[in-house]
Amino acid sequence: MSTDTTPDVRDVVIVGSGVAGLSAAVYTARADLKPLVLEGPEPGGQLTLTTDVENYLGFPEGVGGMELIQNGKEQASRFGAEFAHGTVETASLEEHPFELELATGETLRTRALIVATGASARWVGADGEDDLMGYGLSTCATCDGAFHRGDDVLVIGGGDSAMEEALFLAKFADSVTVVHRRDELRASDIMAQRARDHDAIEFRWNTELLEIQGSQEHGVTGATLVHHPDGHPTDKLESGLAVERETVDVGGIFYGVGHVPNTEFLAETPVELEEDGYLRTEPGMTTETAVEGVFGAGDVMDPDYRQAITAAGTGSMAALDAEAWLDTRGTTRDLQPVVEVKLDD
Repeated sequence: MSTDTTPDVRDVVIVGSGVAGLSAAVYTARADLKPLVLEGPEPGGQLTLTTDVENYLGFPEGVGGMELIQNGKEQASRFGAEFAHGTVETASLEEHPFELELATGETLRTRALIVATGASARWVGADGEDDLMGYGLSTCATCDGAFHRGDDVLVIGGGDSAMEEALFLAKFADSVTVVHRRDELRASDIMAQRARDHDAIEFRWNTELLEIQGSQEHGVTGATLVHHPDGHPTDKLESGLAVERETVDVGGIFYGVGHVPNTEFLAETPVELEEDGYLRTEPGMTTETAVEGVFGAGDVMDPDYRQAITAAGTGSMAALDAEAWLDTRGTTRDLQPVVEVKLDD
């Protein structure tokens, strides 16, 4: 097993290696803070599930999601950022330096912490979704909707997220069908009414997605839906009750069943979280949290935009905020050398 050498107390640890974490790594590394980036259980984050990114500044012909992430990692490494496979299980943030306990049982100590752990999109468990995510199956209409001009597409869900996806997709697709497992929406009245009033949006009530057809070569080509008049048809199917099945031809499927911010390791800390689990930052143009020295970046603190470009922006902001905060306290560059320990990759 390869190892990375890390000081006993780091100046900056960045938790998360998506666009936000990589942007923070570039900026803190250029500031000679020698950041350590913990890549987490999903290195690269949600962008690695996107085959083509067309709306990221500076790539007029588009860029692959994985390529963009790999370029960012190489850029950060060139300036001195270190990367390690590691997942934070618990964090002690009551006093400085902070202590992070990893899933391996190892402990990291750091003066500043940048949380860029992102938010994971909920999946519905349909057959074929593992193979087709990023190949016509998506969790982000604003990221991938333009690829579906002239297609018939499905949106899975019944809340505000699903309505937002449907309304955005209606700008490009020939038809948008919202598939919801009940006979009424969970969305706010205004969002539900906007979707109902749109000529290109239809609804399939008491219906769920069972299977996705297609291939990575040709993308999504169809879907199998199940229906039961009392709703929740997949539960009925698992219970042995009869349900109606239908296969439809579609060119794209979008999950609009929400996101879960990856903040579990902060639950027992003084860092404040919103009711839905998102990291709460201080008012104004700052990435500071309720705990001095802890900063947030990317989707973990942004339930609204969830774009690669905004994640990169907040990553740079968190780095600048962390650098300014460290300058008021002194960094390892100003202190005596510390003992070196090994961190498993």
